[in-house]
Amino acid sequence: MSQSEHPTGDEPAPEPTFREAFQAAAQRSRLSGVNPGEAPSGAVLLAAVGGIRGLIETILPPLGFLIIYTITHELLPSVLGPVAIAIVFIAVRLAQRQPVTPAISGAIGIAISAVLAIVTGNAANNFLPGFVINGVAVVVLSVSLLVRRPLVGVVIGLLTGDAHWRRDRAKLRVAYVTTVLWLLLSTLRLVVQVPLYLAELPDALAATKLLMGVPLYLGLLWATWMLARTAWRPAGEASAPGSQTG
Repeated sequence: MSQSEHPTGDEPAPEPTFREAFQAAAQRSRLSGVNPGEAPSGAVLLAAVGGIRGLIETILPPLGFLIIYTITHELLPSVLGPVAIAIVFIAVRLAQRQPVTPAISGAIGIAISAVLAIVTGNAANNFLPGFVINGVAVVVLSVSLLVRRPLVGVVIGLLTGDAHWRRDRAKLRVAYVTTVLWLLLSTLRLVVQVPLYLAELPDALAATKLLMGVPLYLGLLWATWMLARTAWRPAGEASAPGSQTG
């Protein structure tokens, strides 16, 4: 056999498929350490938002906006304060030689919101990107239900490498229910917050964003996991009789 027929260590590794890349990212998260038959602990759910640091970096900027605007009712300090907080988070991560990507991505979102508010002269426009994100979520989740590919089931299938989850009635049912729950969350945020935006009440918007942000996200993440564990069982555990579709 010629040398060209032997693989060499210099040959580039094949590019991972989307599923492989998705699974690799999931394995780096704390949620990957929980078997489908187990209930995630509070620590694991907290890790889903980046731990205590991630929680602080998520909550403190909008809280800063709420406090500053409530005290001053001034546009510039209210929107620039969260930007300054985000920059401090980046500096702290750099000083501690920690990954800065989460802080930078958060800072970019905060900066975009601040620019929108400053350019338009309306503090309520600081929340427009959130409306866009929730609006996109409503569309994507709704389409996934309409085409009978509920998004939560697609995500779990990618995470677990289960390409045939739609053939199992229990898994499909859980996928539909949990996808509807996430759709309701995004819809509820829009239903509550858009009227406040139209009424130009940025302080009320900031308060509802805090209340309907991380707490509801973690609660729904826990509910999704608890429902998913009833169908996606640990390897080797028998499925319920009659769960498979033809």
